[in-house]
Amino acid sequence: MSSALILIIAITCFILAYIFYGRYLSNKIGLTLENKTPCHTMKDGIDYVPAKWPVLLGHHFASIAGAAPIIGPITAAVFGWIPVFLWIIFGNVFMGAAHDFASLVASARHKGRSIGKVIEEHIGVHGKILFLIFAWFTLVLVVAAFVILVAKTFVSAPEVSTASILFIMLAVVFGFSIYRMKTKLWVSTLIGVTLLILCIWVGNQFPIVFPTTEATAQVIWTCIILGYIFIASVTPVWILLQPRDYLNSNLLYLVLIFSFFGILIANPTIQFPAFSKFVQPGLGSLFPILFVTVACGAISGFHSLVASGTTSKQLNCELDARQVGYGGMLIEGLLAVIALITAIVLLPSEYQVFFPKGGNANPITLFANGVGGFISKLGIPAKIGIIFAAMAVAEFALTSLDTATRLGRFTFQEFFRSENPNPIRKFLTNRFTATFFTILPGGILALSGSYQAIWPIFGSANQLLAALALLAVSVWLAKKHVKNHFVRYPMFIMFAITLSALVVLVTNKSKLILRFLFRQPVPASFNLIGTCFLLLVALMLFAVAISLVYQAVKSLKKVS
Repeated sequence: MSSALILIIAITCFILAYIFYGRYLSNKIGLTLENKTPCHTMKDGIDYVPAKWPVLLGHHFASIAGAAPIIGPITAAVFGWIPVFLWIIFGNVFMGAAHDFASLVASARHKGRSIGKVIEEHIGVHGKILFLIFAWFTLVLVVAAFVILVAKTFVSAPEVSTASILFIMLAVVFGFSIYRMKTKLWVSTLIGVTLLILCIWVGNQFPIVFPTTEATAQVIWTCIILGYIFIASVTPVWILLQPRDYLNSNLLYLVLIFSFFGILIANPTIQFPAFSKFVQPGLGSLFPILFVTVACGAISGFHSLVASGTTSKQLNCELDARQVGYGGMLIEGLLAVIALITAIVLLPSEYQVFFPKGGNANPITLFANGVGGFISKLGIPAKIGIIFAAMAVAEFALTSLDTATRLGRFTFQEFFRSENPNPIRKFLTNRFTATFFTILPGGILALSGSYQAIWPIFGSANQLLAALALLAVSVWLAKKHVKNHFVRYPMFIMFAITLSALVVLVTNKSKLILRFLFRQPVPASFNLIGTCFLLLVALMLFAVAISLVYQAVKSLKKVS
């Protein structure tokens, strides 16, 4: 089958969904210009800052579109390309985009507070506490994972490290030109994108290479990155976060555009089977593992934290929520489709080169090589295309890291915030203190590498966050006597997927532990402590989900 045809079908579906279903959601939830958004009613010049919707879309899209929508579809392709493609389309249109949109609006109507605040107001204080603890824990995992990913990228591709440092400087200049010098957005964008390309060229000419071993170099970059994200978390959003994310979004827009035309011209034939084995060694069964593996390519709980953490505080007017929340996720769906195409145009034997048995999977390299091949059809050297794609992935990983750190700070502050704070609470809600205590455990995990022991649980945790966010919005709308089927049904589906995945994980880990205790053969990579920890975390997540559902039902019964 033609890969170009798949791409055209996906884009057509997303455009129609934005026009019709996006409009339907906007009408159901009652978007209006009359409601003043938090960035105007609570403007503080640090977190609550109005942003034009193209700039805010850039921030939001750059924050949510990390490496996950690339890794997920490529890894899940072993189940067959049709199940993955259908889940990306339907998951985005009816669940992921609706989830992001509803989370953004709900937060904007609750003074830009997190989904935890929505849970507190409509479900109860205990529900909020559980959610905030769970969300903060998940964000610490995000920090650890992306710090390691970026540090490894800087070591293996030193050209990217130089370009990234120059890019940070460029973002600061861009922010001052927009907000202090009042330069027109299109002028600053044109100059900024041109200089961004120049940063990439300079990076290729002058890569930063430390005269040490790779392990030592990674530690050095890890410490530098931890210092950077501390600064990025506490500075006003207009100085670094907004301009960096906006410029970064243009980088990925270019990757999407080049890939789109490259696929149309090359039109490679799909080599992968439409359907494969229901159970895949090393992954599990198609249900529920495929859905958890695709993750951000269809729906992601991390997006609700971004929408309710930073985006809602910069939303200039409610009507912009459709472009930013719903539209932003559809663009990420397009990225997921392109990532899938880079995998399924390979022969299964070629695909396995990037997923060796017992070795380290490398879907990012697969994606970069695939995009580089597509871009070469436009007359651009394949090597430049590969570097360009790798740069885009690294920059978006770093951008997601910036946002995750700030969100972790917000979550930490909200947990300890009170109307009459004592000196200890004042200290803990200080933005510098909250940032430090968020980065500290993430940094320890990143430097020790122990995050790998709990990484398998991250996919389920991320999807559970989405289910919990949909639960909060469903209860909020129900109490406002608004029909909430557009978030209620996706919530049911996500709880079914996530809880099933947790049951599978608990079962598998329990079997491994029992085999070890009864001295039966176990995999060479088996680690008793790490496996027990995974088991405990999975049980905790399951308990949190059931507890919040129970409290939500009780809350709804009181008003019925």
